[in-house]
Amino acid sequence: MLRDEVAKAFKVVQEGGIILYPTDTIWGIGCDATNTDAIKRIFALKQRDEAKSMIILLDTDNKLQSYIQEVPELAYNLIEYAESPLTLVMPGAKNISPALIAADGSVGIRVCQHQFCQQLIQRMRKPLVSTSANISGQPSPQYFGQIDDAIINGVDYVVDLEQHSTEIKKPSTIMRLEPSGKFEFLRR
Repeated sequence: MLRDEVAKAFKVVQEGGIILYPTDTIWGIGCDATNTDAIKRIFALKQRDEAKSMIILLDTDNKLQSYIQEVPELAYNLIEYAESPLTLVMPGAKNISPALIAADGSVGIRVCQHQFCQQLIQRMRKPLVSTSANISGQPSPQYFGQIDDAIINGVDYVVDLEQHSTEIKKPSTIMRLEPSGKFEFLRR
């Protein structure tokens, strides 16, 4: 079942489509992080200002240096010891679509511990875009049953996993991390 869903989602993402999928936090809308057209479709679907960036998911912290020019050593410790999902916003983003890079050159990255996400990212050999499955300004859905029909109907594929779960999930903690090691919490 998991393998089939990874294969279906991979095909859609590879062809430039957008998917709705479960993560280690809340449900996400995603696509290939190097595909600007697909990213713009997500902004349009969410009715979101393109100046507000979305995050990318990786399957392992070994890939951080592929997408951030100067990864602070502290990043690896924070990821390893975080007790809940952690998104790190770091400057010096590279090798992803310019549509994902904030005006200050930063991007938010989370090393995702969810099996589906890890397997999909491994198949893609690229980061996966992740943004909450809601219209901008509306509350983030805590489980699949709360996702707006406009979102479900607006994506190219809805991953058929965890749709019946009503476990309340929360967005990740977000921390800005500078190359110097200086950090601040943006969302706890």
